[in-house]
Amino acid sequence: MEVILKYFDDFSATQLDQFGQLQALYSEWNEKINVISRKDTDALYTNHVLHSLSIAAVCPFNDGMRVFDIGTGGGFPGIPLAIFYPEVEFLLVDSIGKKLKVVQAVADAIGLKNVKVLHARVENIPQQEFDFAVSRAVAPLKELWQWGRPFIKKRKSTTLANGLICLKGGDLAQEISESGLRPSLWPVDDIFPEPHFKDKYVVWVGK
Repeated sequence: MEVILKYFDDFSATQLDQFGQLQALYSEWNEKINVISRKDTDALYTNHVLHSLSIAAVCPFNDGMRVFDIGTGGGFPGIPLAIFYPEVEFLLVDSIGKKLKVVQAVADAIGLKNVKVLHARVENIPQQEFDFAVSRAVAPLKELWQWGRPFIKKRKSTTLANGLICLKGGDLAQEISESGLRPSLWPVDDIFPEPHFKDKYVVWVGK
């Protein structure tokens, strides 16, 4: 938890309580359903929570916006972002029902009112509009854009134009080339200078 407060200091008492509960909740659920790497459980706040919040550092969301998390897995980046932005509506989508069971349980336990979960493949989501799609290490950029683009409203709702914001790592040159897109990249270790974030990036594609 300390690593979160190292970079952010404007949380309400409710937000502090919600972030503070995540370690115990994920540790407990991970014993039943493996939703994050077991070796990462002790480093939850750096490897998962702070990593998710690098999206907030790059692109602030405004109250009333709608965001959907493609392939949320155990709830990242969706759950930390939903705590960070209590007035933004989040839809967390995954095709694996048991993972969403954990996500829903965590959201209920900490009292998140701005999160809905949907058990579906992205291509089967009922048509609706969002300001942004977010994702973390789910699929190549080309596929993420194909999945997310039809749902994104074309306008500028905040500092960046509406679009896709995803978290990726490693050498992305080939993946970007194959996507045919021209994304913007921010090194996460420039945002949060922690060793874990070396060669990790926030990637944005505007609609």
